[in-house]
Amino acid sequence: MSRIKKLFSDTLVIALGTFGSKLLVFLLMPLYTALLSTSEYSTAELITSTANLIIPIACVGIGNGIFRFAAEKNANKEAVFSSGITLLGIGSALFLLLSPLLLCVEFFDGYVFLIVLYVLFANLQAVCAQYIRAIDRTRLYAFQGIFNTLCTILLNLLFLLAWDMGVTGYVLSVILGNLLTTVLLVFAAKLWESFHVSMVKKRLVKELLFFSLPMVPTTVCWLITDLSDRYMVTYFCGSDINGIYSAAYKIPTLVILVSNIFMQAWQFSAVAESSDEESCKQFYSRVFQGYLSLILIGSAGLILLSEFLAGLLLHSNYHGAWEYMPTLLCAAALESIVSFLATVYMVKKKSMHSFLTAIAGAVLNVVLNLLLIPRMGALGAAIATLAGYGFVMLLRLLDAPRMIRFRLYLPRLTVSIVLLLISAAFMTFASSWRLLGTGIAVLLILGINLWPLWQCLQRLLHFRRKKDPK
Repeated sequence: MSRIKKLFSDTLVIALGTFGSKLLVFLLMPLYTALLSTSEYSTAELITSTANLIIPIACVGIGNGIFRFAAEKNANKEAVFSSGITLLGIGSALFLLLSPLLLCVEFFDGYVFLIVLYVLFANLQAVCAQYIRAIDRTRLYAFQGIFNTLCTILLNLLFLLAWDMGVTGYVLSVILGNLLTTVLLVFAAKLWESFHVSMVKKRLVKELLFFSLPMVPTTVCWLITDLSDRYMVTYFCGSDINGIYSAAYKIPTLVILVSNIFMQAWQFSAVAESSDEESCKQFYSRVFQGYLSLILIGSAGLILLSEFLAGLLLHSNYHGAWEYMPTLLCAAALESIVSFLATVYMVKKKSMHSFLTAIAGAVLNVVLNLLLIPRMGALGAAIATLAGYGFVMLLRLLDAPRMIRFRLYLPRLTVSIVLLLISAAFMTFASSWRLLGTGIAVLLILGINLWPLWQCLQRLLHFRRKKDPK
């Protein structure tokens, strides 16, 4: 199977699995926002965000390492898995020893056990899932996403609707969903056959740590970019406003969802094809051309529809969240471009470059949060997030192509981002001319990016007709 066809096939399988699961979550957003007050929703989001901040530290970033090393064509996959699970066990044991420190944070009073369980089961599920993806069990990888979501939703309905457990029920449903998904992966892939203590190699453990450890602060930096918003909005504006701001993230998550679906398939293809440098350069250029168009067109369309979607998906108490969505959608578009550039560092095993660029964005984000939130409220947090991702994108656009010299389509990229920012400004600040100004900017983005997207699709369709004539 050619690399283009393989990439398309994997993306389609993962998309079917992921969209199915995420669609269920979006359809239940009105239920969640109806059953949880803005303050409760804010608390639940802060608990899960804090747990997500601890997750990469507790697992020493080993999920990324397992995928990167096991996905190589000639890798000893069982040795990678055995060494990775051993490192995960050591990291989890250290986390358990240090977890009583969470009791020092007054906000987490009564919720520490939830954070600990969330971290442990999320890490175990993620490591198993990354190994499944690395050994090319794409269908199982996609299915486990649907299974996880279904379990979480059913448990949410039980804990929130039937038993009225509030914040505890909301978080506990995610924990049990991860646990049940891990059990599914272990039995479906017979993962016990891939783990052998005798295959834990000292050299491989060192290589995994050398690659994975810089990914820990990188992931933490991204989470700080997200989490600092929530904490500072809560501190300066109150938990009710933070609940509304947290709900505003749900629509931009659609852009990140599309990006993540593609990235999960693209990372496997990028690693597998990394041996031939010239071929790798052409492959990156062609893929980036279509990916860029898709992200920009999708983000622009969602900006235009942001108020309508907020009214459709959120309870009336959260309707004001739409005012933050255009800015956060711009940030999501830039984050998606940043994620694509990160695959260069992963392929070349330059995780330190990923860390240095991410920390620069995180520092800028925190500084701008401190400056803007007291003056502009939650909108200031959205602007700070946008600026942080924009700065990282600029750094990586200057750095990543030196490792793999692929086309960046800079004129189209620059003009499209400027138009995206203009559309967000119209939607957020204009009144009578809001929809007209936003609509014109969106049409211009569509005009600039539709043809490159069609060219990409034509290459794929031409290839398929050539290989599979009817």
